[in-house]
Amino acid sequence: MELNADFSERVVVHSVQLDWTPSPMPGVDRRMLDRIGGEVARATSIVRYAPESTFSAHTHTGGEEFIVLHGVFQDEHGDYPAGTYVRNPPTSAHTPGSAPGCTIFVKLWQFDPDDRTQFRKSMTDSLGPTSNGVATALLHRDTREEVTYHHLDPGATLRSAAEGGTELLVLEGTLTEGGDTLAAGGWLRLPTGQPLHATAGEDGAKVWMKTGHLRHARPPAV
Repeated sequence: MELNADFSERVVVHSVQLDWTPSPMPGVDRRMLDRIGGEVARATSIVRYAPESTFSAHTHTGGEEFIVLHGVFQDEHGDYPAGTYVRNPPTSAHTPGSAPGCTIFVKLWQFDPDDRTQFRKSMTDSLGPTSNGVATALLHRDTREEVTYHHLDPGATLRSAAEGGTELLVLEGTLTEGGDTLAAGGWLRLPTGQPLHATAGEDGAKVWMKTGHLRHARPPAV
């Protein structure tokens, strides 16, 4: 399967308008944003766990990165409330689920195969001071990519000229870029060489963003 698999194109997806499609595990559904592959895929998705649902134990051969959007994600390593950012690198393993139910934004098979950096953190804990209406938290940085979280005041502008592409998900509020207005759940991907210039609406915006990573985009090594 290929979905939004041309990384030289600008892509906008209003994820709340997509139908939920079932995963192989009962009670776990997803909205696909981009995908290369079948059940083993380089994929970006919104995933919903119904209360008391679980996914079978598995190893992250290609790595897994996610943020908890709603509810509480759980595995044998602990509970992850809304606002948590998690990186599970290649060779890591767990048995995920959620007693109360949850929704996560997750990216699979997008790590450096040699990456072994595993952590979880609250995205708001490292927010810096507001500058020109934007407060920023650095969540992760390595030679391949940078991951950040932003609070935008009403009318503030989020800019990036980073090489290697830009991807963002609106968590709260609204953000306008290139004539498109993205509300919560809005996902934007800009190709390498296209700068970001996005402006928050009257209620401001909270945004997760990643830059630099699209130059490394590959199908999963199955």
